[in-house]
Amino acid sequence: MTRIVAGAGLLIVLLALAGLKMGDVPVAWTDIAWTLTDPTSSPRDLAMIVLDLRLPRVLLGALVGMALGVAGAITQAILRNPLAEPGTLGVNAGAALAVTVLIVAYPASSPFLTPWAGFLGATAMAAAIYALSWRAGATSLRIILVGVGLSSLSGAGITLLTALGDARDVHRAFIWLSGSVYEANWSQVAALSLWLGPALPLCWLASRALDVASLGETAARSVGQDVTRFQGFVILLCTLVSGAAVAVSGLIAFVGLVAPHAARRLVGPRHARIIPASALIGAVIVMTADLIGRVAFAPLQISAGVLTAVIGAPAFAFILWRRRASLG
Repeated sequence: MTRIVAGAGLLIVLLALAGLKMGDVPVAWTDIAWTLTDPTSSPRDLAMIVLDLRLPRVLLGALVGMALGVAGAITQAILRNPLAEPGTLGVNAGAALAVTVLIVAYPASSPFLTPWAGFLGATAMAAAIYALSWRAGATSLRIILVGVGLSSLSGAGITLLTALGDARDVHRAFIWLSGSVYEANWSQVAALSLWLGPALPLCWLASRALDVASLGETAARSVGQDVTRFQGFVILLCTLVSGAAVAVSGLIAFVGLVAPHAARRLVGPRHARIIPASALIGAVIVMTADLIGRVAFAPLQISAGVLTAVIGAPAFAFILWRRRASLG
């Protein structure tokens, strides 16, 4: 475990350094060191590139990846489904619909309202899915089925809005929906850091209970776990963590699905290890996708959400194939 954490941490540092160096304007290593250690004496344009544009983008990508990775790990545990991710709880669909309504139906609204719309939409959709799934308790199967239904309904609403809206407003909505951290700033980094500061440790502290919950409701009740309350607590925690990430980055798909599976293969089934490993792997995935999208087709920039989908779709197919093979 220690070697895996050290290796992932080193990879994150290397990706961060690459993110500071590479871009439309390459920056020398000596200039990066100068700017980071003594920003007041470095040239103004160099400080702007490194400190105002690239460093917030690198840090926000890492935070978003960590949040999505952890949210995916606890979602799979509480729903006992290896194909579950935060989108199963309606986070993505709710955020997408709310932001599309704001941008297309109210084009004169302030851009600062977009993250709040995404967060509130994610929270409202997750609450609706849990409420509609409730029938003397909310089973994982009902949550998944209701989540699929409401997500499809949200998708239909988005399609209708984009068909009827102004082309420029629809284009703005699609940019947000594609998922990216290229407009990162220090206020977003600070807000997400403060939000995740208490939330991620809470996820880790719940790891033992998640181990029990992943065994099934009967086993959890047999050791005295209040399954209904704990399920509601974890769903709320997942919505807050993932919703905050989606609010600042848009929809970055498959991180919450791929990162926990990779973590489970590396560190085993215990959530005390899966959760930190998922956070680190999620950060690596988003940072790598953002870096590739920034430099591979420069000066054109490809959204991180597009590249994570390219990575995640084959991984999703591989997971399905393995489950089919294991079931005979």
